[in-house]
Amino acid sequence: MNDSDLQIAGDILEVPHLLKPPREHPVTVAEFVGLARAIAADRFQWEHLVRYDATTRWYHRLRTGHGYEVWLLSWVPGQSTGLHDHGRSFGVLTVLEGTLTERTLIGRRMLRTGAQRVFAPGCVHQVVNDTLELAVSLHVYYPALTEMPTHTTPPAKRARSRVR
Repeated sequence: MNDSDLQIAGDILEVPHLLKPPREHPVTVAEFVGLARAIAADRFQWEHLVRYDATTRWYHRLRTGHGYEVWLLSWVPGQSTGLHDHGRSFGVLTVLEGTLTERTLIGRRMLRTGAQRVFAPGCVHQVVNDTLELAVSLHVYYPALTEMPTHTTPPAKRARSRVR
């Protein structure tokens, strides 16, 4: 790029009426992913809150916003969500520490520290800490989570039954 290119294009900051104002709350999937990344990067917001409970999965609502909520979860080895979906909510799962395994109708995926997973309303999955290490995850739901229906059929059997 040379100086004449800048002169032709002009400086976008000189025309503020063309700039979109920053949103107060996220509304797109990309903005929710960005929110999760920003919270994950700021350990000061969440690290001191984490607790581990060997008898049940620990969780803490970290933040709420315009129609969304952010949850912090800890996982000791062997803890699992069980097979479930999130009703009409979509979500962003971000692994803050450790490794989690997500099982869906089409397979399984290892999610290591920093990994993010976006899921649509009605997506059936199971999240489990099947390692010997502790794990922490962040979950953003929009709209705010009002239901979490459980499922009894293992993902592999459900997938096979749909093919027939």
